[in-house]
Amino acid sequence: MIFPRFIKSQILEAINDSPVVYICGARQVGKTTLVKQIVKENHFAHYLSLDDLTTRSAAMTDPNGFLQGYKDPIVLDEVQLVPELFPAIKKMVDENRRPGRFLITGSANVLTLPRISESLAGRLALFTLYPLSQGELGKKTESYIDTMFSQKFFPTRLADENQIDLYTRVINGGYPEIQNRSTPARKEAWFKDYITTILQRDIRELSNINGLTQMPRLLELLATRLTCLLNFADLSRAMQIPQTSLKRYLTLFENTFLIQRLPPWSGNLGKRLVKTPKVFFVDSGLVSYLLGIDTRLLDPQNKHLGPLLENFVLSELLKQASWSLTNPKFFHFQSQTDQEVDIILENRQRRCVGIEVKASSTVRSEDFNAMRWLEKQMGDNFIRGIVLYTGFESLAFGKNLYALPVSALWCL
Repeated sequence: MIFPRFIKSQILEAINDSPVVYICGARQVGKTTLVKQIVKENHFAHYLSLDDLTTRSAAMTDPNGFLQGYKDPIVLDEVQLVPELFPAIKKMVDENRRPGRFLITGSANVLTLPRISESLAGRLALFTLYPLSQGELGKKTESYIDTMFSQKFFPTRLADENQIDLYTRVINGGYPEIQNRSTPARKEAWFKDYITTILQRDIRELSNINGLTQMPRLLELLATRLTCLLNFADLSRAMQIPQTSLKRYLTLFENTFLIQRLPPWSGNLGKRLVKTPKVFFVDSGLVSYLLGIDTRLLDPQNKHLGPLLENFVLSELLKQASWSLTNPKFFHFQSQTDQEVDIILENRQRRCVGIEVKASSTVRSEDFNAMRWLEKQMGDNFIRGIVLYTGFESLAFGKNLYALPVSALWCL
């Protein structure tokens, strides 16, 4: 089944004004499917996959000659496998900056490598393709983020969704291949193979390290600490590995789009760099697998369900942000007096929306205490605060304070 990708329209706009368009994202999120669709329907180009050993060998032997052997536009799939191509792309683009010359994809964030990022600085439009959003799965464009930043918002009745259906969405996650697996056992098998592929192939190709045997255990440990502040000293003790190695492993997880850091928010921009981030997984299905949670073992008392739901909400917002008009920055907030807001979205004018995630079917007034405190600190920069919960009703708890079902993420 082919699912719509709502970021496609932005990619097509970039092809019309940028010489290089780079689509990055984790393996198996649908990058190849998307670029092949673009080539077929919107932008005829010569498609080359560097996953093919013969093609890769030719590109490595003579990168400049390889690219010059084709009439552009050119699609280069999995370009991180031949980083030698980036200087060659730079050379060709500098000679002719015609838009749409190169459409490239990568399963690793090669732009974190200084030599490569310098080669492409100012020459490309960058897009991150995430696993499928709930709207893409349902073929309905979500507008939750833009709605939350609109001047006026009034809660409306949404379609009821029971907790079993909600957590089924959470446990499945958004990888396209998982949607075709009919049983929990087959889904588990896919996630097991997926993690093995990432660790044994992508990470090994990015960096020659000796810690591959420790990495699966580190992933599992991170899964048990969802929503917690990132504590390198604690993780280092638990894993019995040096902090230097630990930081390198986490960077590799980030560069292969398994995890992402959520930085702290502060009214003082300088303070954002010194406070502690949180770590979340890009896909809730993957972290559900690591925690051993599936629809057969869905215990409402499981201590991991709350953090898992928060991770799900954050990943869904991240997907929507990639095509929203607002395109906000993401933060978490925790004061020295333990006032805490799970997610803060900040637009370019530094106005903010606060979001709390509650794995309960009821909401009380005190659940907004941190949001009220934050509103006092922000003043006019506070747009509204939302508590997302597992109940059915959309309710106002005061001016600019609302309780909404989690399903508002894909129903608004």
